[in-house]
Amino acid sequence: MQYDGRETIQKKLKPALKTLRELSELHRDDPESLLVLLHDLEALHRDIQEDAFRESLPEDRQKLFALLKTMERSGGWPYIPRLQLRTFIDLLQHDPVDMAA
Repeated sequence: MQYDGRETIQKKLKPALKTLRELSELHRDDPESLLVLLHDLEALHRDIQEDAFRESLPEDRQKLFALLKTMERSGGWPYIPRLQLRTFIDLLQHDPVDMAA
């Protein structure tokens, strides 16, 4: 049986997402509280993106390209600032020898 990390993450995230939606609904008329929630979510997104996600990126050019194609096909593009997308493009333009450095 193949380990499906995406399915595991979705299953574990479901209750947390439900709680966050309930929290946002509870504070629907309180923009300052919602702003706090948005800032915290943005910080979490940035932490994941700059740490675990970046470290998990393949160093092999073909594997990186395959990941990008999968992301595009699945519509699973997370919000990635242009600078980060530019980093992906730059990585694809390097020779495999350069990527190991």
